[in-house]
Amino acid sequence: MPALPATMTAIHVDGKGGPDVLKPIEMALPQPGEGQVLIKVAAAGINRPDVMQRQGLYPAPKGHSEIPGLEVSGTVAATGHGATRFKDGDKVMALVNGGGYAQYCIADEPCCLAIPDGLSMEQAGGVPETFFTVWHNVFERAHLTAGEWFMIHGGSSGIGVTAIQLAKAFGANVIATAGSDEKCDACRKLGADLAVNYRTEDFVEAVKSHVGKGGIDVILDMVGGDYIAKNISCLGDDGRLVNIAYQKGSKAEVDFLRVMLKRLTITGSTLRIRPTEVKGRIARGLAEYVLPMLADGRVKVVMDGTYPLREAAAAHARMDAGEHIGKIVLTV
Repeated sequence: MPALPATMTAIHVDGKGGPDVLKPIEMALPQPGEGQVLIKVAAAGINRPDVMQRQGLYPAPKGHSEIPGLEVSGTVAATGHGATRFKDGDKVMALVNGGGYAQYCIADEPCCLAIPDGLSMEQAGGVPETFFTVWHNVFERAHLTAGEWFMIHGGSSGIGVTAIQLAKAFGANVIATAGSDEKCDACRKLGADLAVNYRTEDFVEAVKSHVGKGGIDVILDMVGGDYIAKNISCLGDDGRLVNIAYQKGSKAEVDFLRVMLKRLTITGSTLRIRPTEVKGRIARGLAEYVLPMLADGRVKVVMDGTYPLREAAAAHARMDAGEHIGKIVLTV
C-alpha cells in the first residue's frame, strides 16, 4: 500500500441550516484505534440523519466524528490493534458513527462487511445504513415472516426501496406509501403489492379495502405525528409498529384501548448510539442472509444519483427537494 497522506478533504458542517452550510475543508487524517480500520473512501451514502445533523437537530454522539456521513464503501488503508478480519486493500462497506463525508473514514471492524461480487463501490456506499436499519427493525425487532402483510411509509426513500425488496424476498406481502404517482410506480416495480399516493388517497382506507379485516402485521414508519394513530388503525391483531424517525413529530394522541384489544406491539430504535457489539451482530445477520441476495441480484441497490464529495451541498439539496427515488451517494 502507498504511504498515507497527512491530511484529507472532508465536509464540515459550518453552523446549522440549509445545504450551503456544508463546506469542504482540509483536516488531519484520522488514525484507527483498537479494533478499528481506516477506510480509503470511494463512496458515502446520504441519509436523513445527515440532514438533521446539518440542521442542528441530530448532533454527533460525544467522542465521535462531527463530520457527517453514516455509511461508506472503499478499501482498507490501515488497521488498528486487534483488527484482524480485514487486511490492507480489502474492499469493504461499513456502518460508521460519523465521518463518512471524507476521503478517509474510521470504522469499527465488526461494523464492516465485504463488498459482494457484482456490486460497484457507488452501490456499496448506499448499503450499510439502510440495510442495517431495515434488517434490525423489520426482521429482528418486528419479526416479519413469510405470508404476513408489511407496510412501509416513504416507499421510494433509501429505507423504503430496501424494505420493499427485503420484505418481498422473505415472502411477505407489501404495501408502500409515497408522495407521487411516479414514486408509487417505482414501489410497484420493486415488488409492492399496493402503492398508495398519500397526497391523493387515504392510506388507512386503501389498506382496509385491500387487506380486509385481517389488517397489517408489521408497519415501518419514519413519519410519526398523526401517522401513529393511523398506523394503529391499520394494524391487525398482534400487529407490530416500528418507528425509526418522526418527520411529523414524536408526539401524538393515541387511544391505547386499541393497542390492548388488538394486542399490539409498539417499538422503535435508532442505530447510531447503539454499542459496537449490537451493530456487529446485525452485520453478521446481513452477511448470512442478505449479502447473498445482493450478490445474485435478488435484491438491488436502487440509486437516485451520485455527486462528487465537494458537491455535498448539491446532493443535500436534492434530498431536501424530496424528489429522489432510492439512494443519493457521494463519490470520492
